[in-house]
Amino acid sequence: MPTRELAIQIEQVFKQMGTAYKVNCCYGGHAVYIEENNLKHPPAVLVGTPGRLAHHLRRKNLVLDDTSILILDEFDKSLEFGFKDEMEFIIQQCDKIKKRILTSATALDEIPDFVGINDCVELNYTAGQIESKSTLSIKSVRVKGDDKLEALMLLLGHTKSQATLVFCNHRDAVNRISEQLTFNKVEHGFYHGAMEQIDRERTLIKFRNGSINILITTDLAARGLDIPEIETVIHYQLPTTEDVMIHRNGRTARMHADGTVYFLLDVDDYLPPFVEGIPEEEELPNKLILPKPCEWKTLYIGAGKKDKINKMDIVGMLMQKGQLQKDELGKIEVLDHTAYVAIRRSRIFKTLQLVKDEKIKNKKVKIEISN
Repeated sequence: MPTRELAIQIEQVFKQMGTAYKVNCCYGGHAVYIEENNLKHPPAVLVGTPGRLAHHLRRKNLVLDDTSILILDEFDKSLEFGFKDEMEFIIQQCDKIKKRILTSATALDEIPDFVGINDCVELNYTAGQIESKSTLSIKSVRVKGDDKLEALMLLLGHTKSQATLVFCNHRDAVNRISEQLTFNKVEHGFYHGAMEQIDRERTLIKFRNGSINILITTDLAARGLDIPEIETVIHYQLPTTEDVMIHRNGRTARMHADGTVYFLLDVDDYLPPFVEGIPEEEELPNKLILPKPCEWKTLYIGAGKKDKINKMDIVGMLMQKGQLQKDELGKIEVLDHTAYVAIRRSRIFKTLQLVKDEKIKNKKVKIEISN
């Protein structure tokens, strides 16, 4: 996997399938000692990022002598991220591979020799498919004046608090937009590769559960992540290639849903040549209307799966002790040592007062509103 979040997501989906096979996940930012303990009893399926898997191989925590199937997901992105040496090293440790699979939503120009694929067969699952009823509207917005950041604020207000991804090419642009949103007291999240793993996980959790509706990000969030029901994609900085544009735009108008893509064009900006057709031009409003606060907020619980705590334990505590009704309780995500719960904004402060000193399975845990 090219990213930690994609590796985690695949592990979670595999576990939800309820098979009898053991699955483990290895990635940077995860505790090495936990992974070492997991690998003492080798899993049937191992999911991981190239850097962390190579680390375990070099430390002899992992042996791939009997590995028969190798899957390189988002292979082109892994190469782009500079993981060629790690992937080549991993493949060299696999002596008995019977099947090699490379996956990507966009076509590969060529397959490097180190992958070891000969006479490959291409499977295209988009060919011959019945076109879905989803509708993607593509629009352009021309910035008046020289303040692109102000134009973005006007556009975010115009989208009326819909689930929105704002794509930038550089981390400093992400941080600059985040600072402006914070100044205007607009709830949002930001996401890029320089963040600590726990901060990245927490941001995506809050975006998935509706505690934030605006996510400012680099192209790290353009591929594979489980962030459904995106209604709006904004290209604050223009995509550098057609593949980048396809993956960004592909975050919206999914699974029979509608979506809108905006190209935010500065005075000197021109649409890239790979944009087909002429997007509809949309005028920005003259008055700034800030997005409304989200309907949900997130409660942090300092215990998780490794503490033998599950979703039902959390639901029981919040409904009995926190006096919540079913419709006041939203999405719950339980990690190894933490859990996050979406609660109606109108109820979260009262709920916190009621449960802050409660125990879960006779264990005192830290409970607070997630920042």
